[in-house]
Amino acid sequence: MPSAIVVRQAGGPEVLTLATTDRPEPGPGQLLVRVAAAGVNFIETYQRSGAYAVERPFTPGAEAAGTVEALGAGTQGFVVGDRVAFAEGSGTYADYALVDADRALPVPDGVDLETAAALPLQGMTAHYLMNSTFPVQQDQTVLVHAGAGGVGLLLIQLLKARGARVITTVSTPQKEDLARGAGADEVLRYDGFADAVRTLTDGSGADVVFDGVGKATFDESLRSLRVRGTLVLYGAASGPVPPLELQRLNSGGSLFVTRPTLVHYLRTPEERRWRSEELFGAVAAGQLDVRIGARYALADAARAHEDLQGRRTTGKVLLIP
Repeated sequence: MPSAIVVRQAGGPEVLTLATTDRPEPGPGQLLVRVAAAGVNFIETYQRSGAYAVERPFTPGAEAAGTVEALGAGTQGFVVGDRVAFAEGSGTYADYALVDADRALPVPDGVDLETAAALPLQGMTAHYLMNSTFPVQQDQTVLVHAGAGGVGLLLIQLLKARGARVITTVSTPQKEDLARGAGADEVLRYDGFADAVRTLTDGSGADVVFDGVGKATFDESLRSLRVRGTLVLYGAASGPVPPLELQRLNSGGSLFVTRPTLVHYLRTPEERRWRSEELFGAVAAGQLDVRIGARYALADAARAHEDLQGRRTTGKVLLIP
């Protein structure tokens, strides 16, 4: 019988329990995928803990890669045996998962399924941040927080390929090495980073800050910006940001703040394919390195959540059924 992680009540990582389940049946327009690897993301810790409302019991996870096992009625564009990845599925902490066919991403030759599982959510996040939320131009100065994280490492590489100057923040020497290996021009610790950014930019500040940390970095991120600079807050790893007094944007230099999310940048099949094809193409060509920082057996999902929330991981965290 297939297995899946099931959450029956809100709580800590211990509520992630392995259970025997029935194999899902694909509905119209859906694919049934045999999961080779599932991505672990912060949103699942919020759903597990009760910070985000979800109906229970449920199986966490929206991101995975694997092989198509069955097709629902009317499904087009795929056949059994195709390799696919996705960031918009459901119940991926499992042996089998379902995804709408129009949200499945073909995995090209030259990209293994674990790498494919590690790329969709964080890769397409990095892609929309720098191409759509704030279209970064050559020679602009960009501050990227958590440079050794999954999004951070991908974003640094993509920004350097664009010709931007990249400053990043990390918490340990090991993470500094990873960020420098990805191409970061300057690597800072979190303490006093705003003043350091000012020094590195001759007092002017960064054109944009990509901040997935949230509460712990938000105020200093605003102070890091140039006049008319933009703070892109795309996550809250340290907790939600308190309410903002809008006058601070005026006094800081007519600043901009935005809070995007991936779903609003995947609104059409064409947009989804544009982002995924550029990313998978770069990986297949050897131009983008996807770091898998940790792999856990499906039964060890609780430990994966503990390590992710404890910031003991770098790159992408995967569950392997």
